[in-house]
Amino acid sequence: MNQKVLQTLEYDKIKQQISVYLVTPRGRQLLDQLAPSADETVIRTALARTKDALDIWRLKTDFPLPKLSDIRPQLKRLKIGAVLNGKELAAITKVLRAAGRIQRFFAQLTEEEVELQSLDQLAQQLETLPQLTKTLLRSLESDGHVTDDASTKLAAIRRSIRQTELHLRSQLNSLIRGKNAKYLSEPVITIRDERYVIPVKQEYRTRFGGVVHDQSASGQTLFIEPAVVVELNNRLREHQANEREEIQRILRELSAALAPYITEIAENYRLLGEFDFASAKARYAQQLRATEPRISQKNQLYLRQAWHPLLEQQQAVRNDIMLGQDYQTIVITGPNTGGKTITLKTLGLIQLMGQSGLFIPAYEGSRLGIFAEIFADIGDEQSIEQSLSTFSSHMTNIVSILKDSNHQSLVLLDELGAGTDPQEGAALAIAILDALAASGAEVVATTHYPELKAYAFERPATINASMEFNSQTLEPTYRLLVGVPGQSNAFEISQRLGLPLEIVAAARSLTTQQDQDLNQMIQDLVQKRQQAEEEKIQLQQHLDEAAKLHQELSQNFDQFNQQREQMLQQAKTKANELVDQATEKADKIISQLRQLRLTAGQGVKEDQLISAKTKLDQLHQPVTLPHNRILRRAKLAQQLQVGDDVMVKPYEQAGVLLEKTGKHQWEVQLGSLKMRIDEANLEKVKLPTQTEKARSSFKSASQVHVSPTLDLRGERYEAAMTKVDRYLDAALLAGYESVTIVHGKGTGALRSGITKYLQQNRRVKSFKAAPPNAGGSGATIVELK
Repeated sequence: MNQKVLQTLEYDKIKQQISVYLVTPRGRQLLDQLAPSADETVIRTALARTKDALDIWRLKTDFPLPKLSDIRPQLKRLKIGAVLNGKELAAITKVLRAAGRIQRFFAQLTEEEVELQSLDQLAQQLETLPQLTKTLLRSLESDGHVTDDASTKLAAIRRSIRQTELHLRSQLNSLIRGKNAKYLSEPVITIRDERYVIPVKQEYRTRFGGVVHDQSASGQTLFIEPAVVVELNNRLREHQANEREEIQRILRELSAALAPYITEIAENYRLLGEFDFASAKARYAQQLRATEPRISQKNQLYLRQAWHPLLEQQQAVRNDIMLGQDYQTIVITGPNTGGKTITLKTLGLIQLMGQSGLFIPAYEGSRLGIFAEIFADIGDEQSIEQSLSTFSSHMTNIVSILKDSNHQSLVLLDELGAGTDPQEGAALAIAILDALAASGAEVVATTHYPELKAYAFERPATINASMEFNSQTLEPTYRLLVGVPGQSNAFEISQRLGLPLEIVAAARSLTTQQDQDLNQMIQDLVQKRQQAEEEKIQLQQHLDEAAKLHQELSQNFDQFNQQREQMLQQAKTKANELVDQATEKADKIISQLRQLRLTAGQGVKEDQLISAKTKLDQLHQPVTLPHNRILRRAKLAQQLQVGDDVMVKPYEQAGVLLEKTGKHQWEVQLGSLKMRIDEANLEKVKLPTQTEKARSSFKSASQVHVSPTLDLRGERYEAAMTKVDRYLDAALLAGYESVTIVHGKGTGALRSGITKYLQQNRRVKSFKAAPPNAGGSGATIVELK
């Protein structure tokens, strides 16, 4: 891509805005090298990395990449066998640690099933060297200081240094305090020549003995190492020398450990720069609210509501720009300061950004081409004094553009043919546009010449456009109107600014009727276009709503059909299963009854018959009644109300409804007892009259079909406790004085629960464990009141 267009369209300002998000030298180097590419693979890869990084920022609001230093000089020194210092080793350690964090970060994204296109593949190329990184982190702090954990010898030496310094300071403190303070310029301890000294007045230099290491500028103070601490200072210096020697050994050892991995570390540094660069592009896109562009191999541009990236987002006007599909050339006409130049720059700069792998300031669905070259002749110099040089400069640029342009070129021309005689300028402009069209280039040109309006109307693959101007407010709106040529607003503006009407009328009379008709036609066309756009927006909204509704209805209908088929199949399968289960259970019950009947010398007990009948009754499945009037009346007749006579089906006892205590629960008077019964166990009945009652008799205990024994073995705790409660009620109604509850031994939980229940039940007189021959501790005999 030629450098002139990058300068003209201010491409470097985009790079400056991205640079604030970079944290690595390699990332900054990649930004410096950033330029538009004409290779589709390169462009798509760069866009994919930008998208991956933007998705990560949206999901995680973080990218685990710290600020890094340039380690290339250190790697070169390692290559020739040099020993690196602590800071240099710490910089390499930071790179290795960052590589590990990035790799773990992307492994976590993979576990979370986050779909990425490119960056996850880069992460797999990182060499983390975990053992070496662990050793470096243990041995070095972030500023390069060698830690005590680097070696046991270094830790021992530093303990000796601290102890010696403590002893030495203790000795010096005893000298500078008390009566000796008068001999000192100041009662402090300081260091000279790496040895601890005290500031002694000149006249008392022999007071403490020892060695003079320095004196003040005035000569009145001498920094003396007292004789009593000379040996301690010597010992301290020896320890410090040992420390330096051990640190140097550790640094030499760490440098040697890194040397075999120079290539891997250099590759990590390069890859981390790629992550940094992708992250910076993503954060810039996030700040700009940019979107990912689609790529058109046929160079068909479509920018939805695009704006210039260097303008304030709140103030920038957004425009739709299309080129390359229905037309190859756009001729934009209209007055100055209307936004023609900024429209050219917006189109050119957005195309450069897209071919650089950057997201673009336009709405989603925007489409860019891939141009081998983008040419721009855009200049803002319009003074009379520079008209000749401006025209010459423009012509020089256009000559170069005509020479190099082809079907893979995008050409942007501002004020084509300006700076010379209007007739000659218009003729040149037409000839230049024809030549560019013949080369196959896609062209957007701005001009003042009215002749080009007719040119754009007559030439194939060419269309007029203009920048909208509000004649009421006398201000441009900066909106691009494709298909509408620009109109002159000089008379209206002059009149509104106060120019006398007779002068405006005289000016109008001097223009040809054809020009006046053309302006009137353009004005009418603009109004009709605005009306058509409003109607289009409304129709599109209705169409979108209708399409959405149609889609929802289609989906719901398909879903309904699928669910209906599934439910039918499930119902058939379930019905077959129930029939099979019911048949199997019924056969088993009938077989048991036959076996009982055929057993010699053994009668069938009443409770066994009742149990078998109950099992058979339970095989019956309730059927939902169809909705018709007769059945609805029958259903209403069966609805329960307070005062109704009911049959309590589990106990086969008649009772009266007292009160509804829940949604499906009633309080029922059963003789002298009040019980809460589930609605499913109640059946509305009509009790006999007094005459009928006199003829009837009470049922005996054998007739109510209540067994004197309740077997709970194999029951769950909650279900068993519910059965105990109901069973005791039934036993009382049957007139039993004593019953047996068989609960088994098991873990003892059920027995314990039954014992607590019986202790709290006022209807229980007493209870005890059954005799050994009747179940022992696995059964409980209950005496009822």
